[in-house]
Amino acid sequence: MGCLGNILWFLCGGFFSGLGWFLAGCLWCITIIGIPWGKQCFKFASLSFFPFGKEVEYGGGAVSLIANVIWLVLSGIPMAVCSLVMGCLLCITVIGVPFGLQHFKLAKLALMPFGARIR
Repeated sequence: MGCLGNILWFLCGGFFSGLGWFLAGCLWCITIIGIPWGKQCFKFASLSFFPFGKEVEYGGGAVSLIANVIWLVLSGIPMAVCSLVMGCLLCITVIGVPFGLQHFKLAKLALMPFGARIR
C-alpha cells in the first residue's frame, strides 16, 4: 500500500504541497535567523511529497521546546487545524481513510516540528 499510496498522494496534490514547502524553506533560509524555520519547512516538504511508509519520531530538549512554542504561536496552530480538517473530511469515506491518516500525521508534526525526525 505504501508505494501505491505515495503515487496517488503525489499525483493528487502531494507534488504541489511538497514544492510549496520546499520553496518556503528556501525563502526562510535566505536570512540567518530564518534557517531553523527553513529546516522545518524542508522537513514538511519531505513528508508532503511521499508520506506513506515514513514515521515521525519526537524528541528534543529545552531548546526544541522553546522553538516549538514560538512555532506554535506563529504558524503551528493554523497548519494543524487545516490538516486536521482535511483528515476528518477524508476519513468520511473508506477509500479516503489512508489519506486522512497521513493528514493526521502532518497535523501532529505541525504542532511540534522542532526535535522531530522523519525516518
